[in-house]
Amino acid sequence: MTIKAYVYDAYGTLFDVHSVTKKAELLFEAHGKAISEEWRKKQVEYFMLHQLTGRYIPFSEITRNALLYTLKKLSLQCNEDALDSLMEAYLELKVYEEVHNTLHKIQKNDVKQVIFSNGTYKMLEPLVKKRELTDVLDLLSIEDVKQYKPAPGAYQYAQEKLCVNRDEILFLSSNFWDITGAATFGFKTAWINRGSLPLDVLGVKPHYIFSSLNDLLNEKELHS
Repeated sequence: MTIKAYVYDAYGTLFDVHSVTKKAELLFEAHGKAISEEWRKKQVEYFMLHQLTGRYIPFSEITRNALLYTLKKLSLQCNEDALDSLMEAYLELKVYEEVHNTLHKIQKNDVKQVIFSNGTYKMLEPLVKKRELTDVLDLLSIEDVKQYKPAPGAYQYAQEKLCVNRDEILFLSSNFWDITGAATFGFKTAWINRGSLPLDVLGVKPHYIFSSLNDLLNEKELHS
């Protein structure tokens, strides 16, 4: 198999969205975990609904709106300073422990490595810079095409920007909805199944299932 581009989802794949829990806990004692989990759940639901109804707004607004809903659902009083502090946490997400080693080793193989995310450039650029990944990763955002993944138009945009065939792209995500969209479009896919979850019953099977990005380095077929 000839792979010319490794395309990574950002949130949940390279960056741990639940690393916001610590700041949430500081602001709302005993509620950090619940805030993180509901926030992410609502964030995904909101961008899906915006895509389905054709009402695009930037991912930063979706993320803030999802946070507002979460705090209301949990009956937590919040001022603008606390909101801004939690939103700032999305610019400081931690990377999973194997990310740096894996991406730097793959970079030696002279292939493209790109983040392709629903996040805006203003959300992604400081995050990639803070986590010292600018030397190995380029950035693509659906902000350019205003179609949220898993819409086919989003993946088509990424392919056109990369100037390679669909089956020369390995798309990696921890989110099965994203794997479903990418595989249906025609990308090779690798599901980063960190939670050892069963396959969703959607008629889609990833080309690879990895427990972490470390497994990417051990897959001989990709490096032959």
